[in-house]
Amino acid sequence: MRRITLLLFVPLAAGLILAGCIGKLPGSGAPPKLYDLTPKSTFDPNLPSVNWQLIVQEPVAAANIDTSRIIARQTPLTVEYYKGVAWVDRAPRMVQTLIIESFERTNKIVSVGREAIGLRADYILKPDLREFEADYTKGSVPSVLVRLNVKLIKMPERTIVSNATFEHRVESESASMDSIVAAYNEALDKVLRRTVEWTLRGGPPS
Repeated sequence: MRRITLLLFVPLAAGLILAGCIGKLPGSGAPPKLYDLTPKSTFDPNLPSVNWQLIVQEPVAAANIDTSRIIARQTPLTVEYYKGVAWVDRAPRMVQTLIIESFERTNKIVSVGREAIGLRADYILKPDLREFEADYTKGSVPSVLVRLNVKLIKMPERTIVSNATFEHRVESESASMDSIVAAYNEALDKVLRRTVEWTLRGGPPS
């Protein structure tokens, strides 16, 4: 009888020990708070309608931007990230989605999408996300800088029709994370509008 009691007790004790270990595994803390940004929805009422189809590629970005973490730049030579918060997706992927949705909201283009959907495009928009950060180098309340270079490529020739760089900087109203994300949203909003309007007008000089 004593041997049976011991056999029943040992698995129970092992289970308690395992449960204690699982509770201490790295990465088991609270998930980060996720932030999303919004597409542009208002444009120049004189924007022309176009009868061509467009593919928007995922923006190229440096390794420090190609992440879902939100950049807080303390000095010109260092890159840090906010703790406990993140974008809903990798920044380039998120920006690609917002560019596409912004084009859709113009109701001025036949079709726009990602290359993955198999769209036969007349043009390809190739973005390069060069800046996407909250900049603390001039004070304790950051300014947000968004810079996007875009190339409009004619298909099937794959010739570059034109290229331009759009950027906008917005001072955050406070040091709170919600205010900083609102500044990101406003800065990107301006860049999205200029990108969409420039593209639909055939890529004239900005």
